Amino acid sequence: MTVGPVDYIAIAFPGNKFSGAIIPEIKRLQDSGLIRVLDLVIITKDGDGNVAAVELQDAGAEEAAALESLGIQGQNLLGQEDFEDFGEALDPNSTCGLLVWENAWAAPFVEAVRQADGILLAAGRIPAAVIEDAMASSVS
Repeated sequence: MTVGPVDYIAIAFPGNKFSGAIIPEIKRLQDSGLIRVLDLVIITKDGDGNVAAVELQDAGAEEAAALESLGIQGQNLLGQEDFEDFGEALDPNSTCGLLVWENAWAAPFVEAVRQADGILLAAGRIPAAVIEDAMASSVS
């Protein structure tokens, strides 16, 4: 099975204001075939600095329903070290959504490159804000 490029993102929600409002958009992207969610963990830090990670198997009913709607297969790509690292970076009374996804749209391209004996020399990501700023300044 060919896998497209895999990315991750960590999004902090200060004040523990994670509501799950982003789940429908993640699901839309997944349903369209653009991405495939491989892992998702919710990390919380309380006012005393205690960190907890909520995975699908540990989720409460509401969180589990949201995670299950994404069809996450429990790949367990994220581990205790990830939870600790991102938990440490969180401010007290904050929540973090840590998402790992495959860019499923690119899997056929990856296979084509392999079939053509291509070798990846580099890959990277340019933050959207950098591109938006560059495009705005080139219009002036």
